[in-house]
Amino acid sequence: MLGSDNTAGGLSAGASKTTSRRAQLPLQAPLTEEQIRAAHVGEVVPRVGPIHIVEYDPEWPRLFEREAKRIRATLGDQVLLLEHIGSTSVPGLAAKPRIDLLLVVANSADESAYVPALEAVAYVLRIREPEWYEHRMFSGPDTAINLHVFSPGCPEINRMLLFRNWLRNNASDRQLYERTKRELARLDWKYTQNYADAKAAVVEEILARAREGAGEEAHEGE
Repeated sequence: MLGSDNTAGGLSAGASKTTSRRAQLPLQAPLTEEQIRAAHVGEVVPRVGPIHIVEYDPEWPRLFEREAKRIRATLGDQVLLLEHIGSTSVPGLAAKPRIDLLLVVANSADESAYVPALEAVAYVLRIREPEWYEHRMFSGPDTAINLHVFSPGCPEINRMLLFRNWLRNNASDRQLYERTKRELARLDWKYTQNYADAKAAVVEEILARAREGAGEEAHEGE
């Protein structure tokens, strides 16, 4: 997924029935420049300067709540789920100072149902990925955000929430993820997506433990 802080891969139950070539690649395989450009709406500009990782800011949850309130006021009952995701949603975790939000609408492929309303309040559609969960991503009116839009049943929804919840409750994996991000942020990347792709292996390692942990919890509850 372009623009994400943590996850990738899969097939949406509520979107395209065609598995993209990208979804079939190993998770650590970086996207090509052609793939990055194809998914962006408008021109994609190469990075200038390093990836900026900052210490956790207690203001981030408040910024999320402000965006969530604006989105709910704009879309009303079209909002089926709206969550704070990514590193800024994990207390104590250093992150890029950009808020990631997960929005679920009835059909993310039906842009006419929600895009004009978001654009009317100055959200800007930046990414369109029809073959990968019908993912759409917007930037915000006045705050550095990534608003990710999916449809119900998309496996990426559970992946994002599982990753977030695991990092919130597992100090060792939270520290591992932060170390990885800081090490990668010191390298030179043409696009931020290249940096995100480089984290895929450790993300999958953490997700494997999170799934195992979730399975153990379910077993204990039986």
